[in-house]
Amino acid sequence: MKNLQLISLLLITLIFVHCKKEKDPNFLITNSQVGKLMRTSPVTELESIYSNDSIVRDTAQPALVSNSNTIKIYEKGGQQLLTLTPNADSIPKIGIIRVLDPRFKTEQNIGLESTFKEINDTYAIKKIVTSLNNVIIFIEDSDVYFTIDKEELPASLRYDTSLNIEEVQIPDEAKIKYLMVGWD
Repeated sequence: MKNLQLISLLLITLIFVHCKKEKDPNFLITNSQVGKLMRTSPVTELESIYSNDSIVRDTAQPALVSNSNTIKIYEKGGQQLLTLTPNADSIPKIGIIRVLDPRFKTEQNIGLESTFKEINDTYAIKKIVTSLNNVIIFIEDSDVYFTIDKEELPASLRYDTSLNIEEVQIPDEAKIKYLMVGWD
């Protein structure tokens, strides 16, 4: 009887382990990758990295400053996934990534649909920078940073750009406006 219970327990455990949902590596954000894009990937390899997706380059600027052009990555279905900004190195790599698809999540499961409370509970906040319309949250030991619209803040904090906003002043339910990765 004990053997039957042990076998049943092992079988149930095996089923749960097997059914555990793994993070899709195509939408995983780590310090060395954002989905299919690796930190070391040169801009010249984007066509092969995103061969099943669409790449749109900003051609509005003259060729002399083409390294600063943004590159937009779209799924074949038309949804924009990322906006990439190359750095100005001799072999350009991606410097800044703006994540636009909510399926992208960090290893700690934080994404565009997360709230400030989830960020604060998950990460150690390194610094909060106030800009004209936004609050930018930098986290410790990560290239990921988050932007929250000042409209998410109490009215007394929205209009004074000289205020240094602190963690305790940001409402728990404040939504993420932008999720960015800076590899510069």
